[in-house]
Amino acid sequence: MIPLVDLRAQYLDIKSDIDAAIARVFESGQFVLGDEVAGFEREFAAYSGASEGIAVNTGTSALHLALLAAGVRAGDEVITTPFTFVATVAAIGYIGAKAVFVDIDPRTFTIDPAQIEQAITSRTKAIVPVHLYGQPADMDPILAIARRHGLVVIEDACQAHGAIYKNRPVGALGHAGCFSFYPGKNLGAYGEGGMVTTNDAGMQKTMRMLRDWGQEKKYYHVLKGFNYRMEGFQGAILRVKLRHLAAWSEARRERAAAYDRLLAGNELVQAPAAPANGKHVYHIYAVRTDDRAGLMRTLQANGIGTGIHYPIPVHLQEAHADLGYKKGDFPESERAADQVLSLPMFPELAITDVEVVAAAITQETYVG
Repeated sequence: MIPLVDLRAQYLDIKSDIDAAIARVFESGQFVLGDEVAGFEREFAAYSGASEGIAVNTGTSALHLALLAAGVRAGDEVITTPFTFVATVAAIGYIGAKAVFVDIDPRTFTIDPAQIEQAITSRTKAIVPVHLYGQPADMDPILAIARRHGLVVIEDACQAHGAIYKNRPVGALGHAGCFSFYPGKNLGAYGEGGMVTTNDAGMQKTMRMLRDWGQEKKYYHVLKGFNYRMEGFQGAILRVKLRHLAAWSEARRERAAAYDRLLAGNELVQAPAAPANGKHVYHIYAVRTDDRAGLMRTLQANGIGTGIHYPIPVHLQEAHADLGYKKGDFPESERAADQVLSLPMFPELAITDVEVVAAAITQETYVG
């Protein structure tokens, strides 16, 4: 069996360091925030090219706090993409703001900058580009549009830890960057976790208060805040794993390159586009195919795990029908949702297993 992802294999590789980190938290008694979380904030911010990191309990909370600290309020509009995990849009809705969608570039699955300007209105406050699957969005034109219109840019980097755009890490390109440390992410906690990175001193101060009940200091509540604090165990675990992230990212790129080579010229699938101006970190290796159900059956018959990220774009999700969109409004997002199939991808995946997956896709016994 070749799984879509194998979290246990990664743990076994670093077990002694992880176990020691967990023991440190038990010994310190700092189970919420504390020294381990503060250390991780400093280290991850530096890794992402930002001056500040604000650790929180989920990537969704990171998006929520970043939008609030950026001044987004009820009634404002926030431009983003419908081809994303639903949390991107949920965080906008938490504030009472409205998500306004722009379709994707079909090559990269990320928001199409050429379509953003026409979506801007007098109520637009922010743009949230999503670095989907680990592929950086094309940030320079997005930032130029934002400057022309006085808009805030919040990067949804929840799938893109360590991705590079024009020699710069994602997460410090806009006003803030938001990361998730959900277990299956490239940098995953052993539970939930998130982070906002920023170079804006005012935003970081606001977010630190908001994540901890709006306190400026203990029991002095300046803002109406939230319980969005990171646990000490997760900070300690993530500090260990961060030391391996660069090597893991390179391993993912090596496996993606093997897939690219082995699937080149295959008429059944289209491999994902590599960025021309940066480094993809392949949280997901998603191919396109016109016969997804048939390909999934073939791979399953060969003991190969697959996934679909994501089968229904957000504008067609029942929970977000109130946004007023309909089928056909974003054809590239809808086409991608119908075609994408995620193949096994994780740093410990053997290259020989990549070869097995590719052979199963190209085999003469493909069942269709």
